[in-house]
Amino acid sequence: MGATATTSRLRAIPSKSALGADIEGLEISHVSDADMAFIRQAWLDHQVLRFRGQNFDDRVHRDFSLRFGPLDMAPSTKFNKPWLAEFPEMSQITNIEVAGKPIGTLGSGELVWHTDMSYIDTPPTGSLLHALEIPSTGGNTSFLNMYMAYETLPADLKKLADTHKIKHDRTHNSSGKLRAGLDNITFNDVSEVPGAVHPIARTHPETARKALYLGRRARSYVMGLPVDESEELLDALWDHTTGNPDFVWTQTWKNGDLVLWDNRCVMHKRDSFDSAERRLMHRTVLLGDRPY
Repeated sequence: MGATATTSRLRAIPSKSALGADIEGLEISHVSDADMAFIRQAWLDHQVLRFRGQNFDDRVHRDFSLRFGPLDMAPSTKFNKPWLAEFPEMSQITNIEVAGKPIGTLGSGELVWHTDMSYIDTPPTGSLLHALEIPSTGGNTSFLNMYMAYETLPADLKKLADTHKIKHDRTHNSSGKLRAGLDNITFNDVSEVPGAVHPIARTHPETARKALYLGRRARSYVMGLPVDESEELLDALWDHTTGNPDFVWTQTWKNGDLVLWDNRCVMHKRDSFDSAERRLMHRTVLLGDRPY
């Protein structure tokens, strides 16, 4: 990563990996316009930012998130109610159950490499995830630099990435579970799976850099190709992208951490953890626009 950036009181301390930086000297509940300009540039420079050692509540989390742009409403419970009644734009990511019923989503299992909500026409710009309770081990989140994944492609794969599009499956989530209300969908092969279509190589609207945009591996389809050729190309792209540890930085969570990532140029995954331990996160999601 590049040299450490500073303002009079803020510092962006790059990780020693392909992406990620710690922002130091900031109090989340008191952020000036100058602070925001610094943070936003650091976000574009490092793709993932971590704010450690903070003490703030959901209202501060929500208000800080709004400084980056409009927020998406969180997916509701199966009873069509928000997970957090006072903050309908906030998801509760947890394995905790009360009286045998989950109080949030995504449980304790592994979440495979993915880009958030690539299956919709206008995927999120980014997300802000706040750690409230952390298990003793496991549950770490890894992030992957998709600029680097694109820029290091062999010439033949880069040409194919530049000229093809992927249809992103909307039937299953990143833990592999069928989405609510989609039980009756059937298809003969992956070319018929419902979902949004996006370029394999997208241009970041703020940095103008190109990044691979793969979404999720399962049930993806390269438009216009026979299914076997689509599978072959996707396997090659995913092997290149996820097979190189030099593209990755892993966040080992501490209580109170807030992590912001750029969904336009980063993939992420989560390790599993002991279901007998508690993990509780609150997440806001920034509305996005159509990839190009």
